[in-house]
Amino acid sequence: MGEATVIILHPGADGEGPLTRLLAEARDRLVAHQARLFEHAGVHVVRIERGAREASFGERLVALAGGVPGGLIILGGGAVPRLSPADVRRLVAVAGGGGRRALTNNRYSSDVCAVSDAGALRDLSPLRGDNALPRWLAERAGFAVEELTGRERLALDLDAPLDLALVALLRRPPAGLGRLARERGLAVPRLEELRALAADPRRELLVFGRASSRTLAWLERHVACRVRFLAEERGLRTAAPGQRPPRATLGRLLADRGPAALADVVAELADGAVLDSRVLLADRLGADEHRWPAAEDRFASDLLRAGDVSDPWLRELTASAAAAAVPVLLGGHSLVGPGLPLLLRQDRGTVHSRGA
Repeated sequence: MGEATVIILHPGADGEGPLTRLLAEARDRLVAHQARLFEHAGVHVVRIERGAREASFGERLVALAGGVPGGLIILGGGAVPRLSPADVRRLVAVAGGGGRRALTNNRYSSDVCAVSDAGALRDLSPLRGDNALPRWLAERAGFAVEELTGRERLALDLDAPLDLALVALLRRPPAGLGRLARERGLAVPRLEELRALAADPRRELLVFGRASSRTLAWLERHVACRVRFLAEERGLRTAAPGQRPPRATLGRLLADRGPAALADVVAELADGAVLDSRVLLADRLGADEHRWPAAEDRFASDLLRAGDVSDPWLRELTASAAAAAVPVLLGGHSLVGPGLPLLLRQDRGTVHSRGA
């Protein structure tokens, strides 16, 4: 087997608030854990590249991959916290196996990707993000691209403290993340209410946002309640310039009635809701996240801490969700996708990690 190099792109904290620092600590722990997994799998070079860069992902990867012998495994800090030792061994085998092969968690939305020939990346297009790397490898560089098993399991990322709270619901979370959540008093709001709703065939759950058909299929198999499923604005982060601006049915209702009406709107549609609030923000402010409320505000909103949200619109939305007579939970893509199995029932999976 040839050489394999691992590069972990580890972003710095986006702000200075306590929830932002908590997320940064969780990512630090996860990156250290993942570095050990690769070292145990026989990788001798694990490079942790810290901080955000002005260049695009593609330009940055071309620079980082220059001079790397053999194969390369690239992943983001905070990505794939449920990556298992078996997943790591498969990634290392592909990166060190020669030929023109690639292995990723998702060929359409990649978070981790093994490439058997790092030299092929010298011609990489200036991709905006890592999601499109497998498609470029297949369509432009002639690589055979395969996927790891468990696409939904590996779709969960640590993008917000709420995601840490979801990961902490695992029986054995990776790298002490469960302990970190307990030490900081971090928990999923209204968890037991939502689980009770899901178990009751007389009630109905609204799921709204960037959820997939796989999520709907899981809900149909694993919850007893009825489900009102509104999948909207998938591909929000990969929209091309000039594309139709984001629009969402729930966002249009709130535009007419105001954010304080969220609880009433949900109660008219269902007995509780799990909502992708980033789609609501995109409906109101556009897809550019720089125009959204600060990360600290979004993180506090996810935890239903309305008093810690400085943006007036988001504070009203959060206060309405927190005070709703039916359980309403706000979050990002992970919440309405790979986080739902953790939210609605205790997942039996394990990452085989010590010190959880």
